[in-house]
Amino acid sequence: MRRGTNRQEYGRAELLAVLDAGMVAHVGVSTPDGPIVLPMAYSRTDTDILLHGAAANALLRGGAGEDICVTVTIVDGLVIARTPFHNSMNYRSVVIRGAATKVEGEEKVEALRLMTDHVVANWDTGRPSSEVDFKKTLVIKVPLDEISGKIRADDAIDDEIDMDGPHWAGVVPIIATWAEPVSAADLKAGIEVPPAIAALAGTPVQ
Repeated sequence: MRRGTNRQEYGRAELLAVLDAGMVAHVGVSTPDGPIVLPMAYSRTDTDILLHGAAANALLRGGAGEDICVTVTIVDGLVIARTPFHNSMNYRSVVIRGAATKVEGEEKVEALRLMTDHVVANWDTGRPSSEVDFKKTLVIKVPLDEISGKIRADDAIDDEIDMDGPHWAGVVPIIATWAEPVSAADLKAGIEVPPAIAALAGTPVQ
């Protein structure tokens, strides 16, 4: 890290907390057709970040056995400075680089359970996954060895010359909450929302 080193965050507990709070990872892979970055659902163990997609997913297939880059970013607010030149955002971000490995067997089953339950535990409340489901899904993992992060949670940083000026400065927080679950239009009558999903309503998203 060369820029913003005052915001770098290398404490493992803090970095894992960002991964636990996030929902989408952007995954970058070099392919024969050029670099590509795609958003993906993810989860983690104590040692790896887990990614999954369709077995036909060219990015995941191309990434297995190669070095890839995974980033997770959470934006917490807009930072408005006295001059737009100093506008910024408050955020939490993590970057992971490493060799991706294909996950198979029981480890794959556990990885898919972790990814399903990453935001809300619902692996055990839906139809059990079938062998066909597993065959259609590819899972890779990247070790949490080369991991770094940046966190900003500050006011605007303005030039001294602007401090006594007439222009407003401050932070506009981004506060997201889960709304009440909306049942599918074709759901049969009498099927209740699973408790873990119903409990999301009114709670912070991140």
